[in-house]
Amino acid sequence: MHTRSIAAFLLGTALALTATGGALAQDKTVKIGVLTDNSGLYADLGGPGSTLAAQMAIEDSKLATKGWKVDLISADHQNKPDIGTAIARQWIDVEKVDVFMDVLNSGVALAVNNVVKEKNSVMINSGAATSDLTNAQCTPNTVHWTYDTYMLAHSTGEALVKAGGDTWFFITADYAFGHALERDTAAVVKAAGGKVLGDVKAPLNNADFSSFLLQAQASKAKIIGMANAGGDTTNTIKQAAEFGIVKGGQKLAGLLLFLTDVHSLGLNVAQGLNLSSTFYWDMNDQTRAFAKRFAERAKNKAMPTMVQAGVYSGLLHYFKALEALGGNPHDGAKVVAKMKEMPTDDPLFGKGSIEPNGRALHPAYLFEVKAPSESKAPWDYYKLVGTTPADKAFRPLSESACPLVKK
Repeated sequence: MHTRSIAAFLLGTALALTATGGALAQDKTVKIGVLTDNSGLYADLGGPGSTLAAQMAIEDSKLATKGWKVDLISADHQNKPDIGTAIARQWIDVEKVDVFMDVLNSGVALAVNNVVKEKNSVMINSGAATSDLTNAQCTPNTVHWTYDTYMLAHSTGEALVKAGGDTWFFITADYAFGHALERDTAAVVKAAGGKVLGDVKAPLNNADFSSFLLQAQASKAKIIGMANAGGDTTNTIKQAAEFGIVKGGQKLAGLLLFLTDVHSLGLNVAQGLNLSSTFYWDMNDQTRAFAKRFAERAKNKAMPTMVQAGVYSGLLHYFKALEALGGNPHDGAKVVAKMKEMPTDDPLFGKGSIEPNGRALHPAYLFEVKAPSESKAPWDYYKLVGTTPADKAFRPLSESACPLVKK
């Protein structure tokens, strides 16, 4: 009798496990969280536009017609890592968020990266620049989609050194992103035979760059590298014009300059600036079609930045991986592994792949900002100078410190 009871118990347990496994296999409920800067210096290049891009990806994936339930929430991390991690834990533990999108600000992204790994969720980063996300700080749960400091350094920095800009002074945002961008660009400058004459660290979201610009001017460096972004970059450029720095013979290098920055500056101020990007709305018919739909729905009617485009395309690829798995989006490492197995292909970035360290590979483009006389329509700001193939634009796996990469 005792033996029969044990057998019955084991059979019941087996049936329960089978039922649970079946339920997991059919679990088609996924929750997306856009963690971004909704009100600060990066709000225009990510912010509400990133949430809109995520909503468009959900609609275009048509998952709702395939039996999936997809929810979308967003939050403002205020560019503070402690707030970002608090939101991340709340989202995972209480809101049951499966995937984090955008995650602007490298300090926030590195902090959230650890939470996502601990909780086995997913982060598809399109906003933060630090290349450490796919180098020493890589995890099985994170994909770095759009751009990084290594790419920016090699695309913009190397081109300027080759053009004769062999002495540099850096004005650097004093947090993880700025430090990484200066580090990677300085390495490129030195490798190409140039010299770094000095640097100065400026607080994030700074209003007055006068003292930093005077130091850069006094250095006599040919290139003043702006290792900052968003409002900090536009403030630097505007104040440099007031000091007559460019007229005095020095050049400004916008190491991370966005379409919205150029729009804020205006072509009279921004003309001639070089910048690197993996996306521009006016590249081809597909990017123009997406940008038109995006602008029609955006409150500010702006064309999408590469951060917002990265949210859209990264999320589309994530959805393809979920479909390939047949359900259960809650095992983050398993979903990311499937994303890496599948080639990437979407209307905005074209064909590509994801490396074992989580780096998504796309071509990088060097642009020059048009003069006012060259612009033929609103948001017609860039002309293409050169293209770096995907396999050359980002750090080679052989140089990666990521433990996921087999040496």
